[in-house]
Amino acid sequence: MIPAVLYAVPAFLLLIVMEVLSYRFLPDDEERGYEARDTATSLSMGAGSQVIGVPWKLFTAVLYAGLYVLSPFKLDPSHWWVWVLLFFADDLAYYWFHRLHHEVRVLWASHVVHHSSQFYNLSTALRQSWTPMTSLPFWLPLALLGMPPWMIFLQQSISLAYQFFLHTERIDRLPRPVEWFLNTPSHHRVHHGSNDPYLDRNYGGILIVWDRLFRSFEPEGEKVRYGLTSNISTYNPLRVATHEYHAIWRDLRTATSWRARLGYVFGRPGWQPAT
Repeated sequence: MIPAVLYAVPAFLLLIVMEVLSYRFLPDDEERGYEARDTATSLSMGAGSQVIGVPWKLFTAVLYAGLYVLSPFKLDPSHWWVWVLLFFADDLAYYWFHRLHHEVRVLWASHVVHHSSQFYNLSTALRQSWTPMTSLPFWLPLALLGMPPWMIFLQQSISLAYQFFLHTERIDRLPRPVEWFLNTPSHHRVHHGSNDPYLDRNYGGILIVWDRLFRSFEPEGEKVRYGLTSNISTYNPLRVATHEYHAIWRDLRTATSWRARLGYVFGRPGWQPAT
């Protein structure tokens, strides 16, 4: 089974080249643009995520299919309202997947890869995790609701393709109604910021209304500082993919109680035992 988003990869690469050229011929001192080693790392992370992701999708498809067969509901994709329901259900699932991957350290260890670049451009969108297993529980309810697995995978690919275009500094704010309902480059720049007001904000996929509803929204104000609160000084894809897992293991080795061990794994990133 080949994820639908793979078919968009040539277009993604072409758009990255076009954005690089835009910085060459229309430079902006306020925008960081591209750096060769950083971009190479992002592309390597993206390639690795697909190598791991394709066989993982096969396992996921079997699991979704099993839950779909067991579900007492069977939603008919020929009805338009089923697609509308899928759109909102998928986007809500993505919101909670994304939020919890910022709030639970063992999940953050997977997602931190995407935030590890200090640059913000279209190549950053391809800097993806090599441990997609952590996303599995968040879409299982859609199969239990009677959504055919192929519909779930298709909507996930649509969401990921939409989010690719959010990773750019070349687009300023869009018209106010668009900014109110949809996730935009402005909103997602905030999400990638390491400035204190921007930490753990704007988790939405396609819609930003979930952030407004669950009070995790922050508008773009001060200049965004991209990357992590403690940046990693490596372009090695393997180290980028695993550095937070290593950090968890180091903390576990020094823990002196089960409470501390559980906190280091399931607490918020940066959690420390009380002294």
